[in-house]
Amino acid sequence: MAEPLCKAAVKKCKETMPQTPIFSSMLGSSCSGQVQPDMGERCVDPVYQDGNLVSGSLEALIERLVPTMDYYPDRTYIFTFLLSSRVFIHPHELLAKVGQICIKQKQQLEVGTEAEKAKLKSFAAKIIQLLKEWTETFPYDFQDEKSMKELKEIAHRITQCDEENGTVKKIISQMTQNLLMALSARSQYQEIREKFRQPVTDKGTILKTKPQSTQKDILSVCCDPLILAQQLTYIELERVSNIYPEDLMQIVSHMDSLDNHKCRSDVTKTYNLEAYDNWFNCLSMLVATEICQVVKKKQRTRMVEFFIDVARECFNIGNFNSMMAIISGMNLSPVARLKKTWSKVKTAKFDVLEHHMDPSSNFCNYRTALQGAAQRSQSANSSREKIVIPVFNLFIKDIYFLHKIHTNRLPNGQINFKKFWEISRQIHDFLTWKQVECPFEKDKKIQTYLLTAPIYSEEALFIASFESEGPENHMEKDSWKTLRTTLLNRA
Repeated sequence: MAEPLCKAAVKKCKETMPQTPIFSSMLGSSCSGQVQPDMGERCVDPVYQDGNLVSGSLEALIERLVPTMDYYPDRTYIFTFLLSSRVFIHPHELLAKVGQICIKQKQQLEVGTEAEKAKLKSFAAKIIQLLKEWTETFPYDFQDEKSMKELKEIAHRITQCDEENGTVKKIISQMTQNLLMALSARSQYQEIREKFRQPVTDKGTILKTKPQSTQKDILSVCCDPLILAQQLTYIELERVSNIYPEDLMQIVSHMDSLDNHKCRSDVTKTYNLEAYDNWFNCLSMLVATEICQVVKKKQRTRMVEFFIDVARECFNIGNFNSMMAIISGMNLSPVARLKKTWSKVKTAKFDVLEHHMDPSSNFCNYRTALQGAAQRSQSANSSREKIVIPVFNLFIKDIYFLHKIHTNRLPNGQINFKKFWEISRQIHDFLTWKQVECPFEKDKKIQTYLLTAPIYSEEALFIASFESEGPENHMEKDSWKTLRTTLLNRA
């Protein structure tokens, strides 16, 4: 894999900017990083087992990142190392070390003959390709002045390798411009990120003193389960598109280790993860609110069955996150306790959904369904069949579990790179799925309702639930009395 990349980088540098491949081609099914640099005796560090890189000192891993005349790192390695390096070293420090290695390589090639000049240009092309991979995949590594300064210094040195030809300078200029645009776009997203919807606690809104006919619900906006599932998928893909690999590495970098002081928690915040998690919680509470606010049992039964159908359509699409949010909403105590309502619901379809989300054996059924959706996505010809949206909380827990059961460093002090191969493979899958373009047309009216409709707090849900179906035992009666008194006193 590395050799064609080297040749392509050299050829394209004379004509245009090298193209970075999409993630799906960057990481194969085996993240082994088997291409080894020609480093003589230093091959004992890093350490390989059966041709696979498993560990190494930080210095050796950095050397393996930097191209030479006869070597270009495998893209799987570039992605995995740059992703995991932030756990051990700041990006600007890593850039500085890369720059130092570049100086040494450049000095070795500066002889003056035409042959050596050609080698210098070839080396420059490979460094440009590496920087392009880095700036496009992890643009936020360059959001501080120190990193940008180091990048400019490396770029200046590379430009000197081919001063007669202005192509290198143009390529670096375009790369820098693209980087600044990416940083600007991400900064704007963080500035306008959603404000958390505040649950409704107003007494007049919760207690059903108004006629039901004046109360707007989801069915008055969209009564087709498939269309609602498609709009939920649209929202999911939109939010997922703003989650970056370095966001996901926050799970690993917020750790109790000797390297904790080097983590980037002071630079990169988890705004995008929090916003996405908040969306899941809001959807669950919206489902519960829509059900509990309905006065008549027949209409409430219809609402429950409607959401069951929506969750089923989400499953068929491959939108497991919305499906889980809907099921979670219906399993909240204020909804689950509505026995008279549930007795009228045709629960066969709901039982199937719950079977898929059964938490036993580490959500084995869900993982089987997710694997099936992933396989369908790989061989799909249409965008509709490519959709895979995993249950985000479970995805995060999987990464966290990998982090907890494997140490970052081995007893000999070397970095446990085998661990980071596995984490990068998981993150790569997510990044591949998030790139799918949504095939569904946006319905502004439906999405506005889903994103802005009032949702009840847990307290308000219980009050609405008790008003729909009165308390059935002493415990519920006491709870109902306490809640109502609290609400009236607050008013």
